[in-house]
Amino acid sequence: MTASPLGTPPPYVPGHGLLAGRGAVITAAAGAGIGGATARRFLEEGARVVLSDAHARRLKESEAELAAEFGADRVASLPCDVTDENQVAALLDLVEERHGRLDVVVNNAGLGGTSDLVDMTDAQWDKVLDVTLGGTFRCTRAALRRFRDSGTGGVVVNNASVVGWRAQKGQAHYAAAKAGVMALTRCAALEAAAYGVRVNAVSPSLAMHPHLVKVTTPELLAELTSQEAFGRYAEPWEIANVIVFLAGDYSSYLTGEVLSVSSRHP
Repeated sequence: MTASPLGTPPPYVPGHGLLAGRGAVITAAAGAGIGGATARRFLEEGARVVLSDAHARRLKESEAELAAEFGADRVASLPCDVTDENQVAALLDLVEERHGRLDVVVNNAGLGGTSDLVDMTDAQWDKVLDVTLGGTFRCTRAALRRFRDSGTGGVVVNNASVVGWRAQKGQAHYAAAKAGVMALTRCAALEAAAYGVRVNAVSPSLAMHPHLVKVTTPELLAELTSQEAFGRYAEPWEIANVIVFLAGDYSSYLTGEVLSVSSRHP
């Protein structure tokens, strides 16, 4: 393998069947971000996938695209608001109905925003915490109950963020939520180990996708990119590769960890 020049993404890595036959749920999986890249990587690795997102139209488009490429029998979707326990339960029901088993849950759903703490409203704080931390809690709880009762083991992978470790102006609510996701991951892992379930998290720094461009100023993106050791942002599929690793058998002795997927340390 030849190293890529500074600032240049590496070649795309082909699938190797690392998740063959496994049933997986991925939240916030519509579109071109980390969730969408993870869905594609899971399918390339042989998994059967249920996509979820709060945006129904975009979700259907993603399902149709992936089904055309990988087969309709391997892809399903269901809109889900992760703040609603009943919708979370219906989502996990679907993967068992369509694919016969639930093996992996990837909690990618989150909500950000920028606001200085002195100007932040209770509503802003509550909404980000409820989706980003509360949603991860609800999905993890639902998954662990099923894994425990089935006795077949399973894997949960949560999407955290480096802002859970390091400060960034205007991100108090999001940073607090992501730090909570890290703590939730560690505590859940200790509990779930007793019934053969692993719980880990990824902690990306800067992964570029269209939605990020819409909610972040060009100046801030340029500043954050300049701080990365490789002189570039991550491609979403590079984050997805680490999620594949955590979901598969190569990480069989790894639980309660938060892996920093970043070219600079927190």
